[in-house]
Amino acid sequence: MRHLMAVTAAVAGALAPAGPAAAASYPPPAMPGPAQSAPSGPFHTLRVCHRGCRYRTIQAAVDAARPGDTVKVAHGTYGEGVSVRGASKRFVRIVGDPAHPEKVVLEGRGLKGAAAQNGIVVNGADEVTIRGMTATHYKGNGFFMVNDSGYTLANLRAMQTGVYGLYAFNSLGGTMRDSEAAWNNDGGLYIGQTPHQAKPRRSLVTGIRSYGNVIGFSGTNMRYVTITRSMFFDNGTGIVPNALDSERFAPPEDNVITDNDVFWNNFDYYAGAPFKLRQSATSVPYPVGVGILLFGGRNTRVDHNRVYGNWLVGIGALQQFLLKDTTARDLVGNTVQFNQMGAAGADPNGRDLFYDGNGTGNCFSDNEGVQSVFPADGSTFAPCPFSGANTFDGDAQQQAAGWAVGPDHEQGWIPGPHVPKAGITPLVHWTKATGGPAQAARAGVRRTIQVRDYYYGPSKMTIARGTTLVWRWPADGGDSHDVELVSGPRGVRPFASDIANAGYVFSRRLTRPGTYVFDCSLHPEMTMQVRVR
Repeated sequence: MRHLMAVTAAVAGALAPAGPAAAASYPPPAMPGPAQSAPSGPFHTLRVCHRGCRYRTIQAAVDAARPGDTVKVAHGTYGEGVSVRGASKRFVRIVGDPAHPEKVVLEGRGLKGAAAQNGIVVNGADEVTIRGMTATHYKGNGFFMVNDSGYTLANLRAMQTGVYGLYAFNSLGGTMRDSEAAWNNDGGLYIGQTPHQAKPRRSLVTGIRSYGNVIGFSGTNMRYVTITRSMFFDNGTGIVPNALDSERFAPPEDNVITDNDVFWNNFDYYAGAPFKLRQSATSVPYPVGVGILLFGGRNTRVDHNRVYGNWLVGIGALQQFLLKDTTARDLVGNTVQFNQMGAAGADPNGRDLFYDGNGTGNCFSDNEGVQSVFPADGSTFAPCPFSGANTFDGDAQQQAAGWAVGPDHEQGWIPGPHVPKAGITPLVHWTKATGGPAQAARAGVRRTIQVRDYYYGPSKMTIARGTTLVWRWPADGGDSHDVELVSGPRGVRPFASDIANAGYVFSRRLTRPGTYVFDCSLHPEMTMQVRVR
């Protein structure tokens, strides 16, 4: 128990700065008011393009739009942050190219002040629709809905934002569908601080591809959300409904996670990422290598998902023991059923199921392919249906907390090979070197670096003299990158790879001790450092 208190204190220290991500730049939350009435028209289409249209910026068209109007945005790149505020903009539609959202780009790079925070923020305007666009390089979020009753985010791409890709906060009901979120500094998608409702409006998340994020889907104090028919892969953690003090209305409640593919969530962003780690992304130290984690919560259904290749835990449930409101800490009435685990043994999770036994009425049953659980004796797991107190295991909770706060973010991993999946390449491949320090030392003559879009993984390493570095470009392609030696020990001649996009391999053996610094000649911010001892 004393050690658990120490671990708890360590987690509390890491959590201390937590608050709503980039809160200083966000509008203050307020309870959404009564639903705004649907406009009666007539409706107009306001066209935006760089040449030949009345409006040259999306913001100018939004400012001119009346309730129910459509802002149609032509192909091109728009360096602006768009604000849609108040009931006078209710039911407005902002539409790019739903079939090719990559051709209508909101670009945050180079912007300053409020414009740099969000691609599009909708505050207090009900039933706004945003479709067919890409938002990238904003300091805050790609598409941000706040204080709204109803919204639709569809056919969008949110890439490399400072916090969240698609984000709904303090809102009542909405839809996020058929969209992609990648390389975001916190969550690819996020629904949080959902107010209690006597007649709940559910939110639907469907048709999503979320990858390369710290968390694929994060939901702090979210409720009435259904996540379905989506893919969460190559994130640090896949899906995490959670309870935190930083937002109102804890804990998360009445959510459904069903019929999703949740796999390969082993992205150790601490070892290298296309973004600089920031407090908002790491203040909650969720363990890396988890598919689905319930961190507190009530009446959540997790069923009919396909969960595999997550090297720490496939599906886990853990009391939110740090929450100040002690009445909201416990897991209550959650069910984990009918999931397919480990791809029938071909792509196993480190542990298929984890549960610390906290709370009441939580049950696990009829999950196919389960090969391992934690605790290993299965003492915390009750079959469904179940009512009454569960069997708490303090040692199991202690170990789970240790997974999150330890200096080695891959501690506890049980890695294994991945099954091939058409069109998707795992960020982390199983090799003997990932099996543990002993194997890594024996296999140290070769180290592999993944060349991803705008970062090398890992971006820092220490190796022994004579180690051969092998840079690998993804089989499914990406932007053009190379590797060039920027600086090295005295006597080492400069070298560089070819510029490549896909399926390329470059290697070099390093024999002279010292520090080597590499970058991509096309993207100088993409760097890595190697120390040879």
